[in-house]
Amino acid sequence: RFEGFWEMNLKPWDMAAGALLIREAGGMCTDFDGADGYLTSGNIIAGNLKLAGQIKKTIAPFKPG
Repeated sequence: RFEGFWEMNLKPWDMAAGALLIREAGGMCTDFDGADGYLTSGNIIAGNLKLAGQIKKTIAPFKPG
């Protein structure tokens, strides 16, 4: 199954529970730089290991400055 998600300008409470579920299932959550600061930045990429990397590459040209 393939599914991924990204969104900008979220609040920590919008991401925390979902990020926990994704990580517990073996997926990954990162900010747009590939780091673990999504709760601080409000920008998140989530999905399985392969798909999250592809999402990061796809949205890179549109990443906020």
